[in-house]
Amino acid sequence: MNDMRAIDRIDTGPRFSQEDAVRLNARFKDHDTTDMLRELIEEGLVGELATVSSFGAESAVLLHLISEVAPDLPVLFLDTGKHFRETLTYRDEVVSKLGLTGLRNLTPDQQTLAAKDETGLRWSYDPDGCCEIRKVIPLANALADYDATLTGRKAFQNASRANLPRFEVDTSDSAGRLKINPLIDWTAEDIEAYFEAHDLPRHPLVAQGYPSIGCSPCTHKVAPGDDPRSGRWKGWDKTECGIHTPLTDEGELPPGYDPAF
Repeated sequence: MNDMRAIDRIDTGPRFSQEDAVRLNARFKDHDTTDMLRELIEEGLVGELATVSSFGAESAVLLHLISEVAPDLPVLFLDTGKHFRETLTYRDEVVSKLGLTGLRNLTPDQQTLAAKDETGLRWSYDPDGCCEIRKVIPLANALADYDATLTGRKAFQNASRANLPRFEVDTSDSAGRLKINPLIDWTAEDIEAYFEAHDLPRHPLVAQGYPSIGCSPCTHKVAPGDDPRSGRWKGWDKTECGIHTPLTDEGELPPGYDPAF
């Protein structure tokens, strides 16, 4: 999108450049989150748009904001086969309560699972490889239909997210898709206030000491005051599942990933 003709409308032909992200950040710098989402969706500023949701501890906030503007917006959920039972129940509760009609459950390819995680225990010795099979590849395949995605990332969650902008070009593939972080400048207090103001349902595991919730084998309780994501992949040098980081040159295999396993 190197010939972006007007800041109030983007031709999504070849998708987005870094210059487009810079201009969008400038345009929406002081916009209220709801107003920004309304303009993006109702004016079609970023082409085909979806949101990626984990239906985790704080997911209901962004999903509620979306439901106020476009309840039919596609909601992509990575159904890894390793989620807590509580997460799947919570997903259905939130979708029903908010009237979301665009839920898409993305599942891993069964042949790939049989070949590379036959025992279902890859998470225990190669969490990157497990995430690649169960999250990164299914999402990459689904994103072929979209120009941009909304995420629930927030600056306060951990150091790697502290300086993210609202708009960025997705570096996880080469298609120039836009990644939008509507809540990046929200604080933990903002999130809590929004839950209270709109009487949003809470993920049941939050009250049990899980402030950040992913797949059950790789999610642990967090001590009060610790980094909310410190319970994810505890004991591993890993802070993200991989959907926010680039694929390797092969398009699917992370460093150190041995397809023979």
